[in-house]
Amino acid sequence: MSIGNNTAEVLAAFENLLVQLHQQQGSDLHLAEGRPVLGRVHGELHTLDSHCWPSAAMDVLVAHFTADRRAQEWQRQGSVDVGYSCANGERYRINLLRALGRRQLVARHLDNRFRGMSELGLPDDLRHLADLQDGLVLVTGATGSGKSTTLAALIHEINRLYPKHILTIEDPVEFIHSPICSAITHRELHADVPDFATAVRASLREDPDVILIGELRDLETMRAALTAAETGHLVFGTLHTADTVGSVERMVGGFAGDEQEAIRYRLSLCLRAVVSQRLEKSAQAGGRVPLVEVLNVTSAISNLIATGRSKQIYSAIESGADLGMQTFDQSIALAVRGGHLTRERGLQLARDARAVERMLAARPQGALRGH
Repeated sequence: MSIGNNTAEVLAAFENLLVQLHQQQGSDLHLAEGRPVLGRVHGELHTLDSHCWPSAAMDVLVAHFTADRRAQEWQRQGSVDVGYSCANGERYRINLLRALGRRQLVARHLDNRFRGMSELGLPDDLRHLADLQDGLVLVTGATGSGKSTTLAALIHEINRLYPKHILTIEDPVEFIHSPICSAITHRELHADVPDFATAVRASLREDPDVILIGELRDLETMRAALTAAETGHLVFGTLHTADTVGSVERMVGGFAGDEQEAIRYRLSLCLRAVVSQRLEKSAQAGGRVPLVEVLNVTSAISNLIATGRSKQIYSAIESGADLGMQTFDQSIALAVRGGHLTRERGLQLARDARAVERMLAARPQGALRGH
């Protein structure tokens, strides 16, 4: 691959790869010095360019993305996250890393078009989360499961409908919202604030109505998020947990044993909902289908959280369709029924394959929506 050594030429070649990725509806670009360029399209990695990315070009990209404040972080941690906007207006989250001494880069495409729940393939009932006045809402799942996109849709809905102050704290800022009805404040780690916990505590003096925390990644951030939710703010946060009940346990388990009883009680009072997501390759041509588990905290579920009876929460979700709740297995059945997943793949993914088979054999449940 022939690329010049000046910054303008390297960035032009880099952006050309991002354009190719976008044209193929890809989500991630993988660059590693001395290796072919890869792109993730509909969940699978493919060769985007068989030519190897030159080391000299990687030198330029590293220097460009680790300029100023990020240089020390890169040297100290061996990785750095930055936001990047292309000339065509598309936005990406860039992660630079070192692996066995070699520099690599992964660029995640951030869809800057805010879409509604139905268009995203999510349950329509999730829209009510934008109407909440206070409390904690968790959106959870593995990396690449669509958490940021779901949160962006909810923040956009609030911005579209309500005159509120929305404050986001992210690493880096992914979706940039322009004010519609709301005032928007975006704060980025390392550029504007040193860490999530400090930023959340400071936010309580900045008159927010809504606080988005990019990741509840440590104990102090969790503690600050609980305090913010308890003091009349609507707080959205993410966790890397697999399901809704596991998310509740992760929040509690992040605290020391002698604190956990009190944390369970506090969480039972302020937790409003947990949305857990997965993305699977669609059985239809191209694209992926979201599988979504939804827990809406009722008074009965609040009591289960407070008393540590987490295992019983799953049964409450199963029977809570009329309250907008659904399990992953129910979401799988909907996806299979809608032709988005094959029956075979759905049964492979199911927590209880026999239960999914029974759902598929039964009449469709109108209370469950989303695919």
